[in-house]
Amino acid sequence: MSELWRIGVVGVGRMGANIARRLKDVEYSIAAVYDARSETANEIAAELGAEAAAKLARVAEVSDVIITVVTDDAAMRTIFARSGDSLLERAKGKIFINCATITPDVHVEVERLVESRGGQSVEACMASSIPQARNGTLFLMIGGRKQVFDQLKPMLEKLSSSLIYVGQSGEAAKVKALVNIVMNINTAGLAEALGLGDSLGLDLDVLRDVFSRTGANSRVLETDGADMQAREHECYFSAAHAAKDSGIALALARKHGLDAPLAEATKKQYEKMVELGLGELDKSGIAELTFASRARKGALT
Repeated sequence: MSELWRIGVVGVGRMGANIARRLKDVEYSIAAVYDARSETANEIAAELGAEAAAKLARVAEVSDVIITVVTDDAAMRTIFARSGDSLLERAKGKIFINCATITPDVHVEVERLVESRGGQSVEACMASSIPQARNGTLFLMIGGRKQVFDQLKPMLEKLSSSLIYVGQSGEAAKVKALVNIVMNINTAGLAEALGLGDSLGLDLDVLRDVFSRTGANSRVLETDGADMQAREHECYFSAAHAAKDSGIALALARKHGLDAPLAEATKKQYEKMVELGLGELDKSGIAELTFASRARKGALT
């Protein structure tokens, strides 16, 4: 039964650690954690009473369900490598929930590899951030075999306030890419408008209020507007991840012969943040590029 599942978590950075904490809160047993940074794994393992696994195969060995939260395609292929230390070594009879925002084709590839070793997998794409992971209020989009989703649903409901089954493997990743392309474009547009408003000498509090009452309103205005103005860029979704995710969407557009000039421009802005050493700021930090006063003085001086 699901309440007796032993949970493993691979990738215990900000999101993975908080998912593990949430599952511990609702009385799931966290059997093992693994992270490329062993000190991080040791810290979270001690907090949760779990094993800090030295090898990926060990996580799969001692767990029934393994949640993976890694950074990109390369990291995903590393943890599901066909040879060497890999989750695939002990995949038989196990279920994998893969939460990374990666290329849809890689989710399909991982599902095929896991099934070839006697396991099952789904993708659980997250359209939420760190506080929602901790509080169990994620927005989760699930791709994979419906029967696996149905089996996991009681646990996934403990992690989410909104849960939607999108379709076969890769489909949720496509939807997530489109969510992020709109979010990133909105963020860049808001930063430009606030930066211009600042140069025009406008009261930015008034400007944000006007935006909120007109067609300029957006979810990003609510979450990032005040932070852009106050230069508060504590990381909930990093600029580096925004650049990577815009790249995923652009690759999909090119594959289908479509131009996406706004996504291209937005990606360049986030890549510029990375080049300037600002990649680990929250995506709201894109405002450091659009306020003339900040550009003259240097970012975050």
